[in-house]
Amino acid sequence: MRPFAALKTFLLVTDLKVFLLGTVLLAIFLRLAVVAFLIHDAASQAININDFGWESWEMGWTARSIFLGHGFSSPFLPTNTGPTALVPPLYPYFLAGVFKLLGLYTLKSAFAVLGFNSICSALTCLPLYLLTRNALTERAGRIAAFGWAVYPFSIYFSADRVWDYALTALLFSCCLLMAQRLHLRGRLAWAGFGLLYGVAVLSNPSIVSMLPVLLLIALFKVWRVGGAWFTKGLIASLAFIAVCTPWTIRNQRVMHASFFMRDGFWLEFYAGNNGDTHESNSAFAHPASNPAEMVKYEQMGEIAYMASKHDLAVDFVKHHPGFFAVATVRRVVRFWTGFWSFSPSYLKYEPFDLPNVPFCLVLIWALQRGIRRWWRENPGSLVPYLCALILFPLPYYLTHASMDYRQPLEPMIIVLVTVGFFGTGSDRQTEPDQSEFELQNEQEPVLA
Repeated sequence: MRPFAALKTFLLVTDLKVFLLGTVLLAIFLRLAVVAFLIHDAASQAININDFGWESWEMGWTARSIFLGHGFSSPFLPTNTGPTALVPPLYPYFLAGVFKLLGLYTLKSAFAVLGFNSICSALTCLPLYLLTRNALTERAGRIAAFGWAVYPFSIYFSADRVWDYALTALLFSCCLLMAQRLHLRGRLAWAGFGLLYGVAVLSNPSIVSMLPVLLLIALFKVWRVGGAWFTKGLIASLAFIAVCTPWTIRNQRVMHASFFMRDGFWLEFYAGNNGDTHESNSAFAHPASNPAEMVKYEQMGEIAYMASKHDLAVDFVKHHPGFFAVATVRRVVRFWTGFWSFSPSYLKYEPFDLPNVPFCLVLIWALQRGIRRWWRENPGSLVPYLCALILFPLPYYLTHASMDYRQPLEPMIIVLVTVGFFGTGSDRQTEPDQSEFELQNEQEPVLA
């Protein structure tokens, strides 16, 4: 029992600064250990002059195009296929910068990128602690932070994928933390929130659905006490627009089409709604894995190609509404449980689906238990979490679903799972201690 006693002491008794530093260092160590193993075993990856490996796909190919001087273009293996908006801009430009420093598709670049992902994931422990401590108790905050440090999905998807998952989770968690007490802040903080949320959306536009929710909650709190809610809401909105508008203008001028951040929705929709149920995301539908589709993409250009997928997908759903309904239910199940099929031919390529299912079912049990516990004690602070659970997955229910798509939501899931397993901690201690790590000071004028 000594190891458990030591863990309990570390979680609940250790000085706060020591606990947070130790938790972050543990998280970094676990992730970098996985990175080191993967780099050592790089022969298992397809890293070469044409493919970065680690499932970088469109991110890696677009970054390759930037590195070669072709600009933000060519999101698939052939070069010079024209400008693209299939992926958001922040992470490909980061990758291109790493390639400039350490070489295109080299092991040094791979270690740097996966190491960066690992550090972002580890640092997420800090806003996660503050989020939970501010809403609930010190005890709950510590457990949530430690839970994130050892959470298998946060380790795997940061150390084994060249994608924006870890960066987005960190940025989104910081946005949630700012929004938590935004109503207590002055106008400068509202501008900072809009700017930060804009940067997070440049990393992954899927989180944009939560911006109106977080703003409305904060504005309602300001309005309720007679504050300048309209001015503050306008400042935050304009700051957000200022960050996102340049990329939207770029898309209009370069792609000659109007859309918010990326243009691949109808390709993804068609990939999940075409009559094929062997997998959630049909490989044959993508230019990256089907040479015939790649030829169409090159000949038509990206915008026309996406328009053709829109027509195919809409026509299919009109003629097969029952298939679409059943597939949507299956995608909901897959998003939360990891289950799609027990077919041997499917599991041959997705062997981790089987162990994922029981693990995810335990998470779901703890998640719903955490929601009920939290609702009984403080329903107001639970609202953003409930909205996120409802709104964030909607695009994936309609297109195709897998465990990696829910990574921006995982920090919020961990908070709820923590409450499900260990409670809010309100029955074990009084008000949480203040610390130098807290980003807000409730004693300052709140509506200046």
